Amino acid sequence: MLAERRHQLILRALRSGGPAAVADLSERLGVSAATVRRDLVKLEEMGLLTRVHGGAVVEEGDQPFAEVAEIRVSEKDAIAACAADMIEDGQSVLLDIGTTAYRLARRLHGRRLTVITSNLVVYEELADDAGIELVLLGGMVRREYRSLVGFLTEDNLRQLHADWLFMGTSGVRPGGHVMDTTVVEVPVKRAMIKAGEKVVLLADAGKFPGTGMAKVCGPEDLDVVVTNASSDAATCAAFEEAGAKVVQV
Repeated sequence: MLAERRHQLILRALRSGGPAAVADLSERLGVSAATVRRDLVKLEEMGLLTRVHGGAVVEEGDQPFAEVAEIRVSEKDAIAACAADMIEDGQSVLLDIGTTAYRLARRLHGRRLTVITSNLVVYEELADDAGIELVLLGGMVRREYRSLVGFLTEDNLRQLHADWLFMGTSGVRPGGHVMDTTVVEVPVKRAMIKAGEKVVLLADAGKFPGTGMAKVCGPEDLDVVVTNASSDAATCAAFEEAGAKVVQV
């Protein structure tokens, strides 16, 4: 395997699963531990990761949408199916950016709903469904992340109200704080929370514990958390203590 390909796979593993040990990366890539250590040194010199004792970690901005869309698809589909069952016909639904919201949008075809979103992939998925009233928020386009952000997006949200907000996250801290790795997305997410009657966090087990330098909200701002059964039990308990219902699929 070429070094460049190994570097891509190492970064993808660290982004999707958090900190990883040299031994785990060695087994995953089918190369020696010495080779992995050399790769980690090179990637650290390039500023793409940080080496820690026994392994490495990545703390950076969101991955491009197309790359994230390939990660933990079955888990996201199970979470999306549960979320779709919460929605009643005739209701308004606010969908956040991200791939789990997209998986949810795929399950809304044929429903009589109003869908509001800043997620361009959600828009593309539902644009031809005549039964859905589709509201695309304005804003500046982030092409790689397929989202709209900025003051125009926030202004639009201040004029709207939705029965449901289904929100994604870059990661969840052990105390239940919802985080994001990209600062520009945080004001939009906060505006969405204010616009939603019921706030539902969609987070697969890979987000526990998660990374992110910017706090979006605390557990007290959530009504429901939908996750898969292998998620961190202590964090789920923190959600419940703050009054959020945790639904495990």
